[in-house]
Amino acid sequence: MTTPLRVAILDLYEGRPNEGMRCLQQILQEYGEANDLPVVSTVFDVRIREELPDLSYDVYLSSGGPGSPLESEGINWDNKYMDWMHGLVKHNIIANESDKKYVLFICHSFQLACRFFKTGKVTRRRSTAFGVFPIHMKAEGKKESVFHGLNDPFYAVDSRDYQVIKEDRSDIKKKGASILAIEKERPHVPLERAIMAIRFNEYMLGTQFHPEADPLGMSMYLQREDKKKTVIEGYGEEKWRQMIEHLNDPDKIRNTYSKVIPNFLDIARGRD
Repeated sequence: MTTPLRVAILDLYEGRPNEGMRCLQQILQEYGEANDLPVVSTVFDVRIREELPDLSYDVYLSSGGPGSPLESEGINWDNKYMDWMHGLVKHNIIANESDKKYVLFICHSFQLACRFFKTGKVTRRRSTAFGVFPIHMKAEGKKESVFHGLNDPFYAVDSRDYQVIKEDRSDIKKKGASILAIEKERPHVPLERAIMAIRFNEYMLGTQFHPEADPLGMSMYLQREDKKKTVIEGYGEEKWRQMIEHLNDPDKIRNTYSKVIPNFLDIARGRD
């Protein structure tokens, strides 16, 4: 009998409507079917119920979410989340190789992880980033197994009011981390490019973008009258049309969706 893959999904959406949780569960279902593998997932409500998983899971997927990753510092759920990360790091130092715990941090969780590991500075953006954008790999990203099968640049859904900047390569390397990807290079804009992905250590990786976003769900989301209006008012109708086109392009969002998290799960199962 095949041993199930046990996955903990940490829900940081604070009870708000979102596509992220549906997408994560959909990916796990598709992954199980594609690999003829039983996948058992459990959702933990981190911010409202202050739920956090124990060490009995193989993989931990920590979601995006609303609000400031800075203002929650010192709040009870945030303290518990930091303690949980500390416990996982400590566990991975002493555990046997077969019992190491793999964690993927997404968007809001990525910003919290950067705060925890002190890899970059978390700041508020001048304006909200929302849409489908190119993500540019750094040298380490081109060698990263989680990015296997992606183009450079690859495209991903980005939705955030905050960002991680101030990359100090020597300092990050001392911590055993590496920067994998950054925002689109824009030499004419005098603003530092945000970090879009970091490998914090051998078992923990984070992305500022949403690798779980599926094309169909996002396309329906962007075509809702309220969301369409928001995008057009903020970026113009041509930008909105471009987003829809990118979502329908198999080499863009669909490729990211089908590669990043499945690759991560393969690595966690020792199939890389």
